Amino acid sequence: MALHSTPRLPSTATRVATVARYLFVDAARAQRALIPVVLYLVVLGILFAGDHTGAPGPWVASVLVLYPAAAWIALTVANNEDPAQRAVTTASAGGPGVVTGAILTVALAVDVVLALIPVAIPALISPGGFPPASLAAGGLAHVAAAVTGTAVGLVCARPVIARIGWSFAITAAIVLITAVQPWLPPVGASARALSDPSAPVLLFNVALALLLAVAAAATSWVVSRHR
Repeated sequence: MALHSTPRLPSTATRVATVARYLFVDAARAQRALIPVVLYLVVLGILFAGDHTGAPGPWVASVLVLYPAAAWIALTVANNEDPAQRAVTTASAGGPGVVTGAILTVALAVDVVLALIPVAIPALISPGGFPPASLAAGGLAHVAAAVTGTAVGLVCARPVIARIGWSFAITAAIVLITAVQPWLPPVGASARALSDPSAPVLLFNVALALLLAVAAAATSWVVSRHR
């Protein structure tokens, strides 16, 4: 008698990638996440309109602009589905952990793209004043700011904070309070480090930002399991 093997379920990584693609397309279709992206690009256009011939140029400002933009994007992606839709997505994905991982994946992917733009612009228009070491420092500083913004957005989004109005208000308050502290890592310290680039400081800030983002995602997952 032939034995029937049990079909193998997709791996967790595969399910996270599949849900991430769905969430990205769904958020792009809703166009809410386009608002912070467009505003960020407009501000970059203004910042880089001048004659910047050497590092750090406008990077200190663009780092501080990317921070709230990334927080807004993460908040939008996490809150794009209403609770009923999220319940369906969670059931289809196989649990809240997969959905949380997918949201984090989408946000971090967008972070990398947005962090590269202000670094690529001076590399193209004024390569002599932005040597590879300066470009690397600028990239690390922007990644640190973007990932920190993602951490703030995720910890302020559903299911941790259920009401969208409160989510946005608390996110804005956290960003405003922390962005203006030049001694505070990861964002303030990264912006300050651009004036005297230090690879260990910037790498530490990126690592700390990633830790905060993972902690925010874990908090969201824990709250999801208990609701």
